[in-house]
Amino acid sequence: MKTRHKRMIFILAGLGGLAVAAALVLNALNSNLALYISPTDVLAGNAPKDQTFRLGGMVVEDSLEREDDGLTVHFKVTDSANTIPVVFTGILPDLFEEGQGVVAQGKMKGNVFAATEVLAKHDENYMPPQVADMMEEGEKLKQQQDSAAVVQQTP
Repeated sequence: MKTRHKRMIFILAGLGGLAVAAALVLNALNSNLALYISPTDVLAGNAPKDQTFRLGGMVVEDSLEREDDGLTVHFKVTDSANTIPVVFTGILPDLFEEGQGVVAQGKMKGNVFAATEVLAKHDENYMPPQVADMMEEGEKLKQQQDSAAVVQQTP
């Protein structure tokens, strides 16, 4: 075999190994990817089926209910336009409160979001940019719905 052929085989083997490594890295990143979705998008059917994603918004006032086991909690998350019920089994963060921002990671189980992780904002001034944008869009949507309802009621 000529030196040129040996060099070509070596280069092709190196490129093949690089392609396999890149495919493994991309597969690992894809399996750990968690999309961020608002309650309005979930109710519109834009949530992935049987895949983990993040649901964010504000915890609805007076929606927090604890079960007798002491670990399972039920609450609702809203983006001001729509609300999704959430169930979580575990210890909630210390900063978790009704009326505060929250991001929950999990999957939809029927009409309820089954959270595996709950993150609360870390102080009274901070809100993740995605949650802030989503809340602003929810407020606009609610105002449009309210103004449409007023127009329909006008004789």
